[in-house]
Amino acid sequence: MQSVSELINGFSRLKVLIIGDLMIDSYTWGRVSRISPEAPVPVVNVIRRESRLGGAGNVVLNIASLGATAVICSVIGDDAPGRELQKIILDANLSTEGLIVEPGRMTTVKERIIAGSQQVVRVDSETENSISLSSQQALLAHIKDSMSDVDVIIFEDYDKGVLSAKLIQSVISMAKENNIPTVVDPKRKNFFAYQGATLFKPNLHELRDGLGLMPTDFDADHLAETVRKFKVSQEFTGVFVTLSERGVYIDFENDQHLIPAHIRQISDVSGAGDTVISIAACVLALGGSTEQIASLANLGGGLVCESLGVVPIDLALLRKEADQL
Repeated sequence: MQSVSELINGFSRLKVLIIGDLMIDSYTWGRVSRISPEAPVPVVNVIRRESRLGGAGNVVLNIASLGATAVICSVIGDDAPGRELQKIILDANLSTEGLIVEPGRMTTVKERIIAGSQQVVRVDSETENSISLSSQQALLAHIKDSMSDVDVIIFEDYDKGVLSAKLIQSVISMAKENNIPTVVDPKRKNFFAYQGATLFKPNLHELRDGLGLMPTDFDADHLAETVRKFKVSQEFTGVFVTLSERGVYIDFENDQHLIPAHIRQISDVSGAGDTVISIAACVLALGGSTEQIASLANLGGGLVCESLGVVPIDLALLRKEADQL
């Protein structure tokens, strides 16, 4: 079996295909010194603005931070935010080759207005409509062309219309033909569309919501059986559930592990799931053990929670902490 250090060193050999909903995370920072005379709301005087890669883009950034090659496949709008998104990707030294631009479609932007350290409001500009048939065909064609040298595929689903049941099953089928593992970060709409995927990674809320079960079905006495039944019913090789402060639970093939959370000073849990799935996918692609998949991913997810905001994993810090596992 490979050591944890060997696995981390192996990340740089990997090429990872990320398919899903790209978006812009927009931040406007300012000061509040008065209440508007027009309505009982604060007036924010803008100090600075910043746009970051969001949604599936945070997984892309995590994969790149791990040292692997990230390949993006998504659909964006033919609009100003879409062009800004492409610029952000290029500025990060990533390729836009896998982006399909759909005329008339809105590019998702989530804008946060922040005064001091307090978020005042979030404004979402988005569509949840499915992408057009021509966009789906173009996306699938690009995915097919990328299959020849990809080591693992990540589905990053935000229910914004890029992923459909038909596209998902087409990709999973192609991946199986090419012996490429598939890893899923699901949302509600397509929750049962990933039958046959290699590793399905919901958080506890998503799993409970998707299955429509009671909280008691996920307590310490019932978690393993609940996950096992779901894994078998969906023909997954494995299910990997993040349990927040309880850590993570994985059932992969015939191996199960409950890994406790590391004690940390939590600043922000935003983006932790993206780090978890990125590390899990890379360890899986390198043939790591079930316990190594869960332990390293759990470690990485905890590390990014110590930083404020959505940030990708720091590889040097992951390496340092992993030496103590």
